[in-house]
Amino acid sequence: MNDATGRHPGSAFEAVLFDLDGTLVDTEPAWVAAERALVEEHGGSWTEADAQALVGNALMVSAGYLAAVGGVALPPEEIVERLLDGVEASVRERIPWKPGARELLAELVLAGIPTALVTMSYRRLVEAVLAGLPAGSFGAVVTGDEVREGKPHPEPYLRAAAELGVDPRRCVALEDSPTGVASAEAAGCLTLVVAGFPAVPPAPGRIGLASLVGFTLGDLERIVRQSKGEDGSPAVHPPSTGR
Repeated sequence: MNDATGRHPGSAFEAVLFDLDGTLVDTEPAWVAAERALVEEHGGSWTEADAQALVGNALMVSAGYLAAVGGVALPPEEIVERLLDGVEASVRERIPWKPGARELLAELVLAGIPTALVTMSYRRLVEAVLAGLPAGSFGAVVTGDEVREGKPHPEPYLRAAAELGVDPRRCVALEDSPTGVASAEAAGCLTLVVAGFPAVPPAPGRIGLASLVGFTLGDLERIVRQSKGEDGSPAVHPPSTGR
């Protein structure tokens, strides 16, 4: 039951902020396929290292990489739209949910914990994913085409927290990429890293999860409480406004 402010009383945190690609849905293979097809169309070659270099990036940054490294001779905006066309078509055919992610999200919603989706994918792709979830699953949705600075800048997570009306230092972020983790940590969020590729290196205050399979709200509460210092404040990185 929530209190008069809409908060979940007794919770160790105020909100949970989900990344999309690689955390909520396994769209990374679709992104790689779209990248490879576009590069090969322009006579280039695309390696696994190239694909990993783009995981979690703002799409305009990825477009610049595809042009410079992949030889895609198109305007950046067109590169982005071509990539989105491929991934959106794949998602509309079948949404590749990450095991355990929807179950955790549903439990959070049922418990009244505010949630947000924080992604560098654009709104049109995000809407295709949201269509597969119950209405109201997220109290805020921040997409890559709606922010001035993308991940690894803290703006996306700071904006999500502001839209929910919560302190980012009292939020838990679920991420899977080095770029996304950097964004969430710079915003001051306690960040749980769901194992993915490329791997996120360990660091003080950074908590790793093998997957979200069987991971519950109770598990999340326990981890957050264990992360707190003696003064009761989360042991997280301070907010930052820089990259």
